[in-house]
Amino acid sequence: MTAAPAGPPAPTRLVVLAGPTAVGKGTVAAAVRERHPDVWISVSATTRRPRPGEVDGVHYHFVDDAAFDQLVADDALLEWAVVHQRARYGTPRAPVEASLAAGRPSMLEIDLQGARQVRETMPGAVFVFLKPPSWDELVRRLVGRGTEDDEERARRLETARAELAAEPEFDVTIVNHEVHAAADELVELMVLGPERHV
Repeated sequence: MTAAPAGPPAPTRLVVLAGPTAVGKGTVAAAVRERHPDVWISVSATTRRPRPGEVDGVHYHFVDDAAFDQLVADDALLEWAVVHQRARYGTPRAPVEASLAAGRPSMLEIDLQGARQVRETMPGAVFVFLKPPSWDELVRRLVGRGTEDDEERARRLETARAELAAEPEFDVTIVNHEVHAAADELVELMVLGPERHV
């Protein structure tokens, strides 16, 4: 007895989501995870300490400097960077490759430096720039978080201006007017591809 032939598989896309600080990348990624559990989202490794409520292996892989050094030495990271002149963050390579090989729609939520590195190693990915509705709204979101002092906030806003200028490097721009709508647009990109995304 032979199995019926399977229909054509849906296109599997690696989507790389980046954008300026405080634009809501993490919030949009969390909405994708909640609304579209079939989408695999990479968990980054970091040398920073966990914040209250963060779970190792769920929010991040929390590692010490020696373990991060070993990941770099073993070429086990697709990308890595020092973020905000403090902790190192990186994307473990093996889980990304395994997810794509299994045919799962997959997403990386990383910073601009990381996106540029991934473009070098995985040029077939779709690079998505998450943009705020306006500069004033970006400032409001950063101030509203209440997690940075005035000096840190000023530094992040200066960085954000430079990051916004990188938009032309990306394949697609999604304006983050509303988190769930932005999440649904991202998943549509994985299924349809950028050429059919409007």
